[in-house]
Amino acid sequence: MPSSLKSSPTPVPTPDPSAAAAPALAAESALAFSPLYQQIKARLTESLHQGEWKPGEAIPSEMELAARFRVSQGTVRKAIDELAADNRVVRRQGRGTFVATHAERHTQYRFLRLTPDDAAEAGPMARHVLDCKRLRAPADVARALALKAGEAVVFVRRTLSRHGRPVVLDDIWLPAELFKGLSAQRLAQYAGPMYGLFEAEFGVHMIRAEEKIRAVAADAASAALLEVAQGAPLMSVERIAHTYGDRPVELRRGLYVTTAHHYRNGLS
Repeated sequence: MPSSLKSSPTPVPTPDPSAAAAPALAAESALAFSPLYQQIKARLTESLHQGEWKPGEAIPSEMELAARFRVSQGTVRKAIDELAADNRVVRRQGRGTFVATHAERHTQYRFLRLTPDDAAEAGPMARHVLDCKRLRAPADVARALALKAGEAVVFVRRTLSRHGRPVVLDDIWLPAELFKGLSAQRLAQYAGPMYGLFEAEFGVHMIRAEEKIRAVAADAASAALLEVAQGAPLMSVERIAHTYGDRPVELRRGLYVTTAHHYRNGLS
């Protein structure tokens, strides 16, 4: 009689503990082969991310940073030049270099490019918070903010007005874990720009943004809030703002009335 055969159990592969660290190691390896000033820029960016220097605070001098990183002042200067070009730090003649803050006038409207046709009308617009509540993220919002489906977000709706006439209608979604305690009352009480509030009270720094712009017709709801006729042409601007580590921390969908305004952007 043929002998009975028993199949050997399929060996289970042992997890390689180094696999999880592979992406980080790859990033470190890539950084190690980048120009020295880029490595210093990355280390300074990490210090900014960790809050070693607060928004509006001076960072150490080029000489001090050169000694700290054991590189030349020229290398540090080039790294800081790039951080300044990215609007992460601000150079002030005779005073030093400071961490950029949205509380400063030259940066507080960096992401709002809507400009009145009459230059004399330029300046802050009046804000009116229509809604601020915590809810579960819709699927498209969760994807945009790199959240899990149904994860909590804070939803804010507001208008921006000039001379009593609404110009902008914003719908804003924020990860709830980062903005605990944000309320309509707090938004209304804060005198500075919204990004300044996020920075000062929640430690969230908006350092770059991506926008999609298209022309749309006002539906009944947006027409009523913007005080325009239904079907009136509006500019739709969808913005995703990122913080350090390129993490998306805000999805903003704005409708702009452009009868007396235009969207201005500098190209270089």
